[in-house]
Amino acid sequence: MPTETPAHPIAAAPRTERERSAMSRAQQRTSRRPRRPARRTSYRLLAGSVLTVFVVFFVLPVLWLLLAATKTDDQLVHGQPLSFGSWSTLADNWHALTGFQDGAILLWLGNSALYAVVSLVITLCLSVPAGYALAMTEFRGRKTLLVATLVVMLMPSATLVVPLFMELNAVHLIGTMWSIVLPYAFYPFGVYLTYIYFSTAVPKDLLAAARIDGCSEFGVFRLVALPLATPVIALVGFFSFVANWTNYFLPYVMLPESGQLPVQVGIGTLLSSVPQFNPTVGSLAIERPQLALATLVAITPVLVVFLFAQRFLVSGMLAGATKE
Repeated sequence: MPTETPAHPIAAAPRTERERSAMSRAQQRTSRRPRRPARRTSYRLLAGSVLTVFVVFFVLPVLWLLLAATKTDDQLVHGQPLSFGSWSTLADNWHALTGFQDGAILLWLGNSALYAVVSLVITLCLSVPAGYALAMTEFRGRKTLLVATLVVMLMPSATLVVPLFMELNAVHLIGTMWSIVLPYAFYPFGVYLTYIYFSTAVPKDLLAAARIDGCSEFGVFRLVALPLATPVIALVGFFSFVANWTNYFLPYVMLPESGQLPVQVGIGTLLSSVPQFNPTVGSLAIERPQLALATLVAITPVLVVFLFAQRFLVSGMLAGATKE
C-alpha cells in the first residue's frame, strides 16, 4: 500500500516569479506600516509646538489687553494677569476715558476716520487708473515709472517726512488736513498691485473685443476692466485704509494742535498722561486700564473693516496667481 508523502514547506512556496514578487511587495508594505503612525505623531507634535508658540507670543498679549480694560489699576498690577475684572469697572474706565479733555478720544477717532476715508477715495481714484495704464499701454518712460514706483514703495515712510514737510510748508499746508491726506493719496503699493492684476488676471482679448464693438478706451476701462478688478480694488482699499489709520509719525510732525490729531497720536498723548510713565502729570491723569481701553477702541475700526472685507481680500490676493 502506497504511503502518503508528507507536506514539505518547500511545496507551499510560490511557484512563479509573479507570485514571488507579489509576496515581496506585500511584505514590504507590512514592514512600512508601523512607521506611518510614528511620522504622523511627530508631525502633530511639531504642529502643536508651533501653535503653542503662536498662542504664547501673539494671542496671550491680545487676551491680556482685552481683560485689562475690565480692571482697576490695582487689579491690573496685583491681580491675576488673565482674570476678568467686572463690567461695571469697564463702564467706569470708558467714562473716565471719554471724560479726558472733554471727550478728546472721540474727536481723535473722528479725525482718523476723516483722514483715512478722504485719502482712501483719492488713492482709489489715482492708483487703479495708474495701474491700468501701466499694464495696458506702451509709452516712453513706462519702465522708468515702474522702477520709480518700486523704489518709493520699498522706501520707509519715515525717510520721506523731512522732504514732505519742506514741500508742504512751501505751499502753506502745514497744520491742515491736506498735509496728512495728500502724502498718502498716491499709494505706490496700490499702483503696483493693480498693475500686476491687470497684467495677469484680465484677458486682453476681452478688452480688444470691447474696442472692436465701439467702446472708447475710457469705456473699456469703466465698463469691462473696472468690474473685473473688484477684488484688487478691495485689497488696495483695505491696505490704504490700514496705512492711513495707523499712520503716526507724519501727523505727529504735521499737526501741531491737539484737536487735529488722529487717534494713533492721541494714544501717545494718553501715554504721557499716565503717572507711572510721566510722574509730572497733575490732575489730568489717565490710569493704565483706561489706556488699554483706548488701544482697543483704536484698533476696532480696522478689525471691523477686515471682518467685512475678508472675502474680497482673499480673492484679491489670489487673483493674479494664474495667468488667463
